[in-house]
Amino acid sequence: MTKIAVLGAGSWGTVLGSMLADKKNEVVLYGNNEEVNQEINQYHTNEHYMKNWRVNETVTATADLDQALDQAEVILFVLPTQAVRIVAKETGKILTQSGRKPLIITATKGIEPGSKKLISEILTEEIYPNDSDLIVAVSGPSHAESVAQKDLTAISCASTNMANAQKVQELLSNDYFRLYTNSDLIGVEVAGAVKNVIAIAAGILVGKKYGDDAKAALMTRGLAEITRLGVNYFGAEPMTFSGLSGIGDLIVTCTSVNSRNWRCGKQLGEGKSLDYVLKNMGQVVEGATTVKAVHELCAEKDIDMPISEAIYRVLYENANVDDEITKMMGRSPKQEIRL
Repeated sequence: MTKIAVLGAGSWGTVLGSMLADKKNEVVLYGNNEEVNQEINQYHTNEHYMKNWRVNETVTATADLDQALDQAEVILFVLPTQAVRIVAKETGKILTQSGRKPLIITATKGIEPGSKKLISEILTEEIYPNDSDLIVAVSGPSHAESVAQKDLTAISCASTNMANAQKVQELLSNDYFRLYTNSDLIGVEVAGAVKNVIAIAAGILVGKKYGDDAKAALMTRGLAEITRLGVNYFGAEPMTFSGLSGIGDLIVTCTSVNSRNWRCGKQLGEGKSLDYVLKNMGQVVEGATTVKAVHELCAEKDIDMPISEAIYRVLYENANVDDEITKMMGRSPKQEIRL
């Protein structure tokens, strides 16, 4: 039995924690909402995030980070991007005092605005400045709602240390959840983060009543943007974006009602304001945060990402959606295949 601390008691954290407990691991969920923690501990449910679904009864939840991390052999980060650095800093202090070096998995998909750092880079800075090979990212086409129902799912697990990626592969894999190892940690993270921005755009097209041709064009050109950023700025491997964490995750996030980013975009396309959407979503829309970092990266390195830049203007500069679509279609002619 392995003790696993899951930091983040939202939908994905709860489902992954329960799945790990199904494999006879000791799982402690960490979250700062005492009502959610009490509900998990007493009733083995988390209705705010996962309606009509039961958590493995051996899973416990706590708001005490020291308690969650005590003797943990694996730490799984499933927090919103804006919370990762805060919790990672405290985690680093606790682990330094204990002298332990557990394996760290990140299932958070985002880029930090300001620093423009990927989640693994934040975890390296705050926890393992000399042991970054102990960090593994998991990413790919997966919604908590589908995994909770044991739908067939395949994702990537990536690390600079293949042995650690294989440990995570073995830890998480079961008869409905399959992991493939990948050595391109940065590429896997970039793909998982930026596809959320493209998913907002996909939702907008649906909200504006555009059809299949438009959605296919958007996803294809969106993948080109994600690849361009990953290769030119972060030094990722181009082939990574043709895999599960790239095109696979892009497809599911741009087409599923389970995608918060897609739902956000759809409501924006229907005319609702970003403030209204975020207040009523009930969960974090990661693409709305990531697009700020992408905008900063585009400005810094002059990277051509017209879809992402249009979404930034719609969200934060009150740009008109129809005007942005018109500008997009009227751009000067371009060669299709380029980095």
